[in-house]
Amino acid sequence: MQGMKIDSLVLSNFRNYKDLKIKFDDKVNIFIGKNAQGKTNLLESIYYCCIGKSFKSTKDKELIFWGEESAYIKLLANKKFRDEEIEIKLFSSQKKSIQINKLPIKKLGELIGEINIVFFSPQELKLVRESPEERRKFMDIDISQNNKRYFYQLSRYEKILANRNKLLKNSKTIEVVKDTIDIWDRALVASAKIIAFEREKFVKEIAPYAQKAHSFLSGGKEQLSLVYKCGCGVSLDETFEKNMDKVLKKNLEKDFKLGYTTVGVHRDDIDIFLNDVEVKNFGSQGQQRTVGLSLKLAELENMYNINGEYPILLLDDVFSELDLDRQRRLLKFVDRTQTFITCTDEKKLDGKIYNIVDGKVAKS
Repeated sequence: MQGMKIDSLVLSNFRNYKDLKIKFDDKVNIFIGKNAQGKTNLLESIYYCCIGKSFKSTKDKELIFWGEESAYIKLLANKKFRDEEIEIKLFSSQKKSIQINKLPIKKLGELIGEINIVFFSPQELKLVRESPEERRKFMDIDISQNNKRYFYQLSRYEKILANRNKLLKNSKTIEVVKDTIDIWDRALVASAKIIAFEREKFVKEIAPYAQKAHSFLSGGKEQLSLVYKCGCGVSLDETFEKNMDKVLKKNLEKDFKLGYTTVGVHRDDIDIFLNDVEVKNFGSQGQQRTVGLSLKLAELENMYNINGEYPILLLDDVFSELDLDRQRRLLKFVDRTQTFITCTDEKKLDGKIYNIVDGKVAKS
């Protein structure tokens, strides 16, 4: 198996885990238990050590055991050329602290990409059927893990956009806006160019992997295709900056009336088709589920292609959404990665099984 591997995890006062030390198998780790026992919390702690935030909560204090002031996570991982030790301390009344191999980091961008992961749950159906924001999030998390420059440009773009929108919203006349908006427009266009080109590249890279995964999961009956849809309204070529600047100026009166910026990469999307029919509007729930999973599996292959290592795969209650044939196909497809699975009952899965009961873990 050519992939990153998580060796062990230590939790203290994290969610419903008061005190936990656990060592993992190199291949498949299966967490079994009834609902609300802590299975997903384990995946969340691993995700947090890789991405620096939760997939469930926006507030760090919600991750701390009830009645406690702080929580602690330590994760040990093995990579191709070195080992990684991630330590995170969460506090109810101050900012978190993060250390990589005992060295404190100041910016979240220093953590992202140290240990790559792919996460999938039934909630990820939102990726296919709901708003473009979900698909932008999908692109951003994946690209950022492999490209720190992209992560920083994304943060920069969001700050510039916030300032431009503030100017549009708070100015009494459009003449006031015109006096200073060029400064924000030039900065916005420069960051947008980097983001748009990286997103288009990413979608083109994962498209064949997504088709391969979808064909494997569905039995080869449907053709999956992806198209990056830039929200800037211009072609992605050497004229991008010049043309986007023109679009911003053309939409200035509209933006002023609305109080926010109506064009830009914050409006990007991915169009997803099965046999040339848009899945979001016309696909069945089963098709949407399989497409969502195919996109996630495409991340695995694309990350391997970039880094020479497969990322960690987290599957939260996915098997409840798949029939037995697709379950078997999925496990066969991901046999090259270290995988963490949660489910409510044993499904004759091959792997190291842990029974989870009220924040406590026992190997089966």
